[in-house]
Amino acid sequence: MGSRYFFTAAMDIPAEKEDLFDDVYNTEHIPYLTEVSGVLSIARFTTQPLRMVLGGEEREIVIEDQPKHTAVYEISSPSVLLSAEWSKAVDKGRWSADVRQHTYNRRHVLLKETEV
Repeated sequence: MGSRYFFTAAMDIPAEKEDLFDDVYNTEHIPYLTEVSGVLSIARFTTQPLRMVLGGEEREIVIEDQPKHTAVYEISSPSVLLSAEWSKAVDKGRWSADVRQHTYNRRHVLLKETEV
């Protein structure tokens, strides 16, 4: 098995733009990016409250300013993010014209699966 990479894009959006954000992300942004060579899968998540046991004690875990929305992209290589295909797909449709300017608290992270 070769190395696997995960790219995460996390952000917040004003409440009044949530419906537009969800519609565009689900019906345009993800489908366009899924067509890019080297994008293996995409999943969306929303941050939830977290309580867990650590060191035998139940704790509430709070990460200050953690964005509400996170998309996780499984990609074959970091070069996918530099490709002309990615560049075109990431700006296609209503995302760049109607949604991106409303997002804030954006965080982008590249992760490489650790070999065991």
